Amino acid sequence: MAIDHNSSAETPLENPFSGAGCFFCGQQNPAGTRLRFSRVEGERRQLVARWTPDQRYRGLGRVLHGGIQSGLFDEIMGWTAHHFSQGPGVTAEIHVKYLGPLYIGDPLELRCWVTESHRRKVHLAATITDHHGRVCAEAHGVYVMMNPERFHQLVGTNR
Repeated sequence: MAIDHNSSAETPLENPFSGAGCFFCGQQNPAGTRLRFSRVEGERRQLVARWTPDQRYRGLGRVLHGGIQSGLFDEIMGWTAHHFSQGPGVTAEIHVKYLGPLYIGDPLELRCWVTESHRRKVHLAATITDHHGRVCAEAHGVYVMMNPERFHQLVGTNR
């Protein structure tokens, strides 16, 4: 079933880790992507981000590097799991399918939604769509949610 990306209202999210220097969402990281996420209002628990990659993120030719695409999925899945589970979690697994090229300089859109939750495990699906509306990559992942103290101990942040 196709999603009508233009009919849903979006609510921008505050970054709870804005000062942490994250490569993908840290707004002060000069080498990073500086992603910003919004909640999509509607029937699915879904987040969205839009981004235009520059030359720093290229693979061969004009193609957006596949490792960066995988990292984009990890980031939006982590944000989605955190936002809808009201707590931190870590990546357990991500499976990526590359369906077509994404190019440097072309805007793209990331979408992620919760497919199911069981106890501490959150299952997610995500897509990256090019500026023509084509899904060029898709992923499925599992995140393990944990208490904040254990999370900060595991990732090495001081709280």
